Amino acid sequence: MLSNMFIKDIRIKWENISERSYLKGIPAIASIDELSFEKPVTFFVGENGSGKSTLLEAIAVAYGFNPEGGTRNYSFSTYDSHSELCEALRISKGYSKPKWGYFLRAESFYNVATKEDEYSHYGGTPEFFHERSHGESFMQVVKSNFGPNGIYILDEPEAALSPQRQLTLLYEMNKCASCGSQFIVVTHSPILLGIPDADILSFDDGAIHRIKYEDTDSFKVMEMFINRREQVLDNLL
Repeated sequence: MLSNMFIKDIRIKWENISERSYLKGIPAIASIDELSFEKPVTFFVGENGSGKSTLLEAIAVAYGFNPEGGTRNYSFSTYDSHSELCEALRISKGYSKPKWGYFLRAESFYNVATKEDEYSHYGGTPEFFHERSHGESFMQVVKSNFGPNGIYILDEPEAALSPQRQLTLLYEMNKCASCGSQFIVVTHSPILLGIPDADILSFDDGAIHRIKYEDTDSFKVMEMFINRREQVLDNLL
Protein backbone atom coordinates (compact mmCIF):
# COMPACT_ATOMS: atom_id res chain seq x y z
CA MET A 1 0.00 0.00 0.00
CA LEU A 2 1.21 3.50 -0.70
CA SER A 3 2.28 5.46 2.36
CA ASN A 4 1.15 8.59 0.60
CA MET A 5 -1.71 8.82 -1.87
CA PHE A 6 -1.52 11.71 -4.31
CA ILE A 7 -5.31 11.95 -3.93
CA LYS A 8 -6.13 11.01 -0.34
CA ASP A 9 -9.81 11.87 -0.30
CA ILE A 10 -12.46 14.07 -1.89
CA ARG A 11 -15.22 16.16 -0.37
CA ILE A 12 -18.31 17.51 -2.06
CA LYS A 13 -19.53 20.95 -1.01
CA TRP A 14 -23.19 20.46 -1.82
CA GLU A 15 -23.98 24.09 -1.01
CA ASN A 16 -22.09 24.98 -4.21
CA ILE A 17 -24.40 22.84 -6.34
CA SER A 18 -27.77 24.18 -7.44
CA GLU A 19 -30.91 22.67 -5.95
CA ARG A 20 -32.17 21.68 -9.40
CA SER A 21 -28.93 20.00 -10.45
CA TYR A 22 -29.28 16.56 -11.98
CA LEU A 23 -26.39 15.50 -9.75
CA LYS A 24 -28.76 15.33 -6.81
CA GLY A 25 -30.77 12.78 -8.73
CA ILE A 26 -27.85 10.35 -9.01
CA PRO A 27 -28.24 8.25 -5.84
CA ALA A 28 -24.65 7.07 -5.51
CA ILE A 29 -23.22 10.58 -5.81
CA ALA A 30 -25.96 12.23 -3.76
CA SER A 31 -25.28 9.77 -0.93
CA ILE A 32 -21.74 10.96 -0.22
CA ASP A 33 -20.11 14.01 1.29
CA GLU A 34 -16.62 12.56 1.20
CA LEU A 35 -14.75 9.57 -0.18
CA SER A 36 -11.32 8.25 0.76
CA PHE A 37 -8.73 6.45 -1.37
CA GLU A 38 -6.80 3.74 0.44
CA LYS A 39 -5.09 1.65 -2.25
CA PRO A 40 -2.75 2.37 -5.19
CA VAL A 41 -5.50 1.17 -7.55
CA THR A 42 -9.15 2.11 -7.05
CA PHE A 43 -11.88 0.94 -9.41
CA PHE A 44 -15.33 2.49 -9.84
CA VAL A 45 -17.86 -0.12 -10.98
CA GLY A 46 -21.61 -0.17 -11.50
CA GLU A 47 -24.39 -0.09 -14.05
CA ASN A 48 -24.53 2.49 -16.83
CA GLY A 49 -25.85 5.77 -15.49
CA SER A 50 -24.84 5.09 -11.90
CA GLY A 51 -22.55 8.12 -11.75
CA LYS A 52 -19.09 6.51 -12.07
CA SER A 53 -17.78 8.57 -14.97
CA THR A 54 -19.45 11.74 -13.67
CA LEU A 55 -17.50 11.51 -10.41
CA LEU A 56 -14.30 10.40 -12.13
CA GLU A 57 -14.43 13.34 -14.54
CA ALA A 58 -15.03 15.76 -11.67
CA ILE A 59 -12.01 14.38 -9.82
CA ALA A 60 -9.83 14.72 -12.92
CA VAL A 61 -10.92 18.30 -13.66
CA ALA A 62 -10.66 19.35 -10.00
CA TYR A 63 -7.13 17.95 -9.94
CA GLY A 64 -6.20 20.07 -12.94
CA PHE A 65 -6.62 17.80 -15.96
CA ASN A 66 -8.28 18.87 -19.19
CA PRO A 67 -11.91 17.60 -19.23
CA GLU A 68 -11.39 15.70 -22.48
CA GLY A 69 -8.19 14.04 -21.33
CA GLY A 70 -4.44 14.26 -21.66
CA THR A 71 -1.84 15.59 -19.26
CA ARG A 72 -2.29 18.58 -16.98
CA ASN A 73 -0.51 20.63 -19.67
CA TYR A 74 -3.31 20.05 -22.17
CA SER A 75 -5.65 22.97 -22.73
CA PHE A 76 -8.26 22.52 -25.45
CA SER A 77 -11.98 21.98 -25.73
CA THR A 78 -14.08 20.58 -28.55
CA TYR A 79 -17.25 20.25 -26.47
CA ASP A 80 -17.86 21.57 -22.96
CA SER A 81 -19.80 18.73 -21.34
CA HIS A 82 -18.41 18.34 -17.82
CA SER A 83 -20.75 18.88 -14.90
CA GLU A 84 -20.67 21.49 -12.14
CA LEU A 85 -19.51 18.80 -9.72
CA CYS A 86 -15.86 19.66 -10.34
CA GLU A 87 -16.47 23.17 -8.98
CA ALA A 88 -17.89 21.75 -5.75
CA LEU A 89 -15.21 19.11 -5.27
CA ARG A 90 -12.38 19.58 -2.80
CA ILE A 91 -9.39 17.25 -3.04
CA SER A 92 -7.09 16.41 -0.14
CA LYS A 93 -3.66 15.73 -1.61
CA GLY A 94 -0.75 13.77 -0.22
CA TYR A 95 2.47 15.36 1.01
CA SER A 96 4.39 14.64 -2.22
CA LYS A 97 3.59 15.60 -5.79
CA PRO A 98 3.37 13.12 -8.67
CA LYS A 99 6.10 13.23 -11.28
CA TRP A 100 3.57 12.79 -14.07
CA GLY A 101 -0.12 12.24 -14.69
CA TYR A 102 -2.66 11.47 -17.36
CA PHE A 103 -6.44 11.48 -17.75
CA LEU A 104 -7.40 8.83 -20.29
CA ARG A 105 -11.01 8.51 -21.36
CA ALA A 106 -12.41 6.36 -24.13
CA GLU A 107 -15.17 8.66 -25.39
CA SER A 108 -12.92 11.61 -26.22
CA PHE A 109 -9.75 9.74 -27.12
CA TYR A 110 -9.98 10.75 -30.80
CA ASN A 111 -9.78 14.42 -29.80
CA VAL A 112 -6.83 13.82 -27.50
CA ALA A 113 -5.03 11.74 -30.13
CA THR A 114 -5.47 14.61 -32.59
CA LYS A 115 -3.87 17.00 -30.11
CA GLU A 116 -1.10 14.49 -29.36
CA ASP A 117 -0.23 14.43 -33.06
CA GLU A 118 -0.41 18.23 -33.28
CA TYR A 119 1.87 18.69 -30.27
CA SER A 120 4.38 16.23 -31.69
CA HIS A 121 4.77 18.39 -34.79
CA TYR A 122 5.83 21.31 -32.57
CA GLY A 123 8.90 19.83 -30.95
CA GLY A 124 7.56 16.58 -29.56
CA THR A 125 8.24 13.01 -30.60
CA PRO A 126 6.08 12.05 -33.60
CA GLU A 127 3.54 9.40 -32.59
CA PHE A 128 1.05 9.62 -35.48
CA PHE A 129 -1.81 8.16 -33.47
CA HIS A 130 -4.32 8.39 -36.30
CA GLU A 131 -2.14 6.14 -38.43
CA ARG A 132 -2.61 3.33 -35.91
CA SER A 133 -5.67 1.33 -34.92
CA HIS A 134 -7.70 2.60 -31.96
CA GLY A 135 -6.28 -0.07 -29.68
CA GLU A 136 -2.70 0.48 -30.85
CA SER A 137 -3.02 4.23 -30.29
CA PHE A 138 -4.46 3.62 -26.83
CA MET A 139 -1.54 1.38 -25.88
CA GLN A 140 0.97 3.86 -27.30
CA VAL A 141 -0.43 6.51 -24.97
CA VAL A 142 0.00 4.08 -22.08
CA LYS A 143 3.56 3.29 -23.14
CA SER A 144 4.45 6.96 -23.54
CA ASN A 145 2.77 8.33 -20.43
CA PHE A 146 2.57 5.69 -17.69
CA GLY A 147 5.44 5.43 -15.24
CA PRO A 148 6.46 5.43 -11.57
CA ASN A 149 5.16 8.03 -9.10
CA GLY A 150 2.33 9.21 -11.33
CA ILE A 151 -1.38 9.86 -10.96
CA TYR A 152 -3.52 8.22 -13.64
CA ILE A 153 -7.27 8.62 -14.04
CA LEU A 154 -8.82 6.25 -16.59
CA ASP A 155 -12.38 6.11 -17.90
CA GLU A 156 -13.29 2.74 -19.43
CA PRO A 157 -9.80 2.11 -20.89
CA GLU A 158 -10.87 -1.37 -22.00
CA ALA A 159 -13.20 0.09 -24.66
CA ALA A 160 -10.49 0.03 -27.34
CA LEU A 161 -8.63 -3.07 -26.22
CA SER A 162 -8.78 -6.76 -27.02
CA PRO A 163 -8.65 -9.18 -24.07
CA GLN A 164 -4.95 -9.70 -24.74
CA ARG A 165 -4.28 -5.96 -24.70
CA GLN A 166 -6.32 -5.64 -21.50
CA LEU A 167 -3.89 -8.08 -19.91
CA THR A 168 -1.05 -5.88 -21.13
CA LEU A 169 -2.72 -2.84 -19.59
CA LEU A 170 -3.24 -4.77 -16.34
CA TYR A 171 0.47 -5.56 -16.30
CA GLU A 172 1.47 -1.94 -16.92
CA MET A 173 -0.92 -0.63 -14.27
CA ASN A 174 0.27 -3.12 -11.67
CA LYS A 175 3.92 -2.35 -12.47
CA CYS A 176 3.36 1.40 -12.09
CA ALA A 177 1.29 0.98 -8.92
CA SER A 178 4.08 -1.06 -7.34
CA CYS A 179 6.44 1.86 -8.12
CA GLY A 180 4.47 4.56 -6.34
CA SER A 181 1.75 5.45 -8.86
CA GLN A 182 -1.94 5.87 -8.08
CA PHE A 183 -4.79 4.86 -10.39
CA ILE A 184 -8.48 5.72 -10.23
CA VAL A 185 -10.33 3.80 -12.92
CA VAL A 186 -13.88 3.37 -14.19
CA THR A 187 -14.23 -0.03 -15.82
CA HIS A 188 -16.55 -2.90 -16.75
CA SER A 189 -13.64 -5.20 -17.51
CA PRO A 190 -13.44 -8.37 -15.40
CA ILE A 191 -9.82 -8.62 -16.55
CA LEU A 192 -8.70 -5.22 -15.25
CA LEU A 193 -10.69 -5.68 -12.05
CA GLY A 194 -8.48 -8.67 -11.30
CA ILE A 195 -5.46 -6.51 -10.40
CA PRO A 196 -4.24 -7.79 -7.01
CA ASP A 197 -5.15 -5.80 -3.89
CA ALA A 198 -7.21 -3.19 -5.73
CA ASP A 199 -10.03 -1.31 -4.03
CA ILE A 200 -13.34 -1.81 -5.86
CA LEU A 201 -16.08 0.74 -5.20
CA SER A 202 -19.58 -0.10 -6.44
CA PHE A 203 -21.98 2.68 -7.41
CA ASP A 204 -25.00 0.35 -7.46
CA ASP A 205 -27.80 0.05 -4.90
CA GLY A 206 -27.96 3.79 -4.25
CA ALA A 207 -24.69 4.22 -2.39
CA ILE A 208 -20.97 3.95 -3.02
CA HIS A 209 -19.61 0.91 -1.20
CA ARG A 210 -16.60 -1.40 -1.33
CA ILE A 211 -17.10 -4.88 -2.76
CA LYS A 212 -15.01 -7.95 -3.54
CA TYR A 213 -13.92 -8.84 -7.06
CA GLU A 214 -16.16 -11.91 -7.11
CA ASP A 215 -19.17 -9.77 -6.20
CA THR A 216 -18.88 -7.41 -9.17
CA ASP A 217 -21.46 -7.79 -11.92
CA SER A 218 -18.63 -7.82 -14.46
CA PHE A 219 -17.22 -10.98 -12.92
CA LYS A 220 -20.55 -12.68 -12.19
CA VAL A 221 -22.02 -12.11 -15.66
CA MET A 222 -18.83 -13.20 -17.43
CA GLU A 223 -18.50 -16.30 -15.24
CA MET A 224 -22.13 -17.22 -15.84
CA PHE A 225 -21.84 -16.74 -19.60
CA ILE A 226 -18.64 -18.77 -19.91
CA ASN A 227 -19.81 -21.62 -17.67
CA ARG A 228 -23.45 -21.76 -18.81
CA ARG A 229 -23.42 -20.15 -22.25
CA GLU A 230 -26.14 -22.31 -23.83
CA GLN A 231 -28.47 -21.87 -20.88
CA VAL A 232 -27.96 -18.12 -20.83
CA LEU A 233 -28.58 -17.81 -24.56
CA ASP A 234 -31.67 -20.02 -24.37
CA ASN A 235 -33.14 -17.80 -21.67
CA LEU A 236 -32.09 -14.61 -23.41
CA LEU A 237 -33.13 -15.47 -26.97
